[in-house]
Amino acid sequence: MKEEKIKAIIEAILFSAGRIVTKNELIMNLEISEEKLENVIQKLQEKYDNEESGIELIKIENGYQLCTKKELYEYIYPVIDKRTKPNLSNAALETLAIIAYSPRITRAEIEAIRGVSADGAVYKLLEYGLIEEAGKTDLPGKPMSYKTTNEFLKMFGYSTLNELPELPRYKLDSNNQIVIDELIEKDSENQEKLDIPKLENKN
Repeated sequence: MKEEKIKAIIEAILFSAGRIVTKNELIMNLEISEEKLENVIQKLQEKYDNEESGIELIKIENGYQLCTKKELYEYIYPVIDKRTKPNLSNAALETLAIIAYSPRITRAEIEAIRGVSADGAVYKLLEYGLIEEAGKTDLPGKPMSYKTTNEFLKMFGYSTLNELPELPRYKLDSNNQIVIDELIEKDSENQEKLDIPKLENKN
């Protein structure tokens, strides 16, 4: 099958599906190798990036989806989407970050980190589809654990959780407080390694 035909079929499948289509689904349907699929997908992505196009082809975990470009959302939302626009509080964002960096974490563990109840934040994140239940744990009482969803990845522009920014390294003192002095000292060491010249007053 010619490459242009494969491109057309992939576009048609992704457009019609309206969801994430897995790599295996495309390989089985088109009867092509994984290497060939990835090569065609890359060319399609370049096509949408280089053209004045309103859509883009994104990779989420082990699949692909056609989406509108983020910068056009404000024009699309009033016409198409009548749902409540996600409005995340600081508490919800903190909870979401904790779950993103600690998949399969329980509500009690979230509350231990934040120091306050996480009921409202977890409920709101579930409502928006940014997190989902990840199954019961082996802890006493078999509490439910949580993980982020593909909707989370799409909203924040990640393909996988591996792309999340690295967390800063810090230590806790005997009162479980971050040791600020060590952070400052570490930052100073990093500046010296960069060999950034100091500005001198010539007057």
